[in-house]
Amino acid sequence: MIHQIDTTDNVAAFRALAEVTKEDFQRVVVPAVEKLVKQLNEINFLLVLDTDLENFTAGAWLQDAMIGLKHLGKWNRAAIVSDSEEIISFTNGFSYIVPGEFKGFKKLEFNKALNWVEGNI
Repeated sequence: MIHQIDTTDNVAAFRALAEVTKEDFQRVVVPAVEKLVKQLNEINFLLVLDTDLENFTAGAWLQDAMIGLKHLGKWNRAAIVSDSEEIISFTNGFSYIVPGEFKGFKKLEFNKALNWVEGNI
């Protein structure tokens, strides 16, 4: 399941818990991202992973990829918050592959991640 996190109007922020499905992405993530693109013509994104990646269904991964590809040139900043070194390293490397800045943060750095995505750092 994915819950939206309240933040500033220039950020779509989410917390992933337990199993994450295609329907979660369609119901929660897609509308928020589409709203940002329509309003700001860019995406500032934060995802807190409070579940293991194995809990993302294949449909969830597909929805995630489709959002990324559909708005490839719109990504400004994306932060992934996790205590997994592998996820943080993967996220940090993503900036070399696609437009925008991607950065991984530890869970204790949540406020820093949010400030960075909001553009306050």
